[in-house]
Amino acid sequence: MSAEDKAIKATYFSIVGNSFLALLKGFTGYFGNSYALIADAIESTSDIFSSIIVLFGIKYSTRPKDKNHPYGHGRAEPLITFLVVGFLIISAIIIAYTSIQNIRTPHELPKPYTLIVLGLIIIIKEVFYRIVKKKGQETNSSSLKADAWHHRSDAITSLAAFIGISIALYFGKGYETADDWAALLASGIILYNSYLIFRPALGEIMDEHLYDNLVEEIRKESKNVEGVVDTEKCYVRKTGMKYHVDLHVIVDAKITVSEGHSIAHALKDYLRSKMPQIADVLVHVEPNE
Repeated sequence: MSAEDKAIKATYFSIVGNSFLALLKGFTGYFGNSYALIADAIESTSDIFSSIIVLFGIKYSTRPKDKNHPYGHGRAEPLITFLVVGFLIISAIIIAYTSIQNIRTPHELPKPYTLIVLGLIIIIKEVFYRIVKKKGQETNSSSLKADAWHHRSDAITSLAAFIGISIALYFGKGYETADDWAALLASGIILYNSYLIFRPALGEIMDEHLYDNLVEEIRKESKNVEGVVDTEKCYVRKTGMKYHVDLHVIVDAKITVSEGHSIAHALKDYLRSKMPQIADVLVHVEPNE
């Protein structure tokens, strides 16, 4: 299965999972008097829409290059990640606003069975996070990694709600708003996670140097190609799930231009065969002086 197919399959998994959990949280929160669970349901609902956006972004970013996009459409990926971060921020603001409103409004204690539902949700969401994160790492998809953090943020808000409801039920009257305070704290955690997701995507779209391990591997593999004496400059930029490489190699100064050209092509083909995540390699030949 290709990286693109893995990413798309993981996104469908997120959409179905979030839809089920949003309904479960919403009904449990409404009938169980838990405003934290209702806020959690709102966050899961936003996750559904963000996963749909991720699905669209992955499908668009994997389109082949064309006349107007010679490097492909991969840059759509970090742009989609920015949108996903936007959904996270909006979710955090909604949760914070709702929590503050509920803190100021007297209400009944949550029902004890909400803890059972929350415990189940925490486990499910953590499993979802690990599955989607693994697929994001396997496919080098920044938007899929962001989608994984949606699951982790959901697990965090559910954990906060679990703690808040436990406090409210244990201490009883006067602590009805404990789960609302927990939801308010969770909104801050979500905002912080939003920054952690946003920062790498920004670096990606700005061609920031972030791939030391890949550069080291490229240099090492390049020396296995006959005619390559050494490597000089090596720049890597990520577009979607693939990498574009600008590589300067040193060859014998006495060879012909045609021989240097052949070495460059052999090197390009070799690197792409050894590292499928590389979309293209631009090789510049330098003489060994």
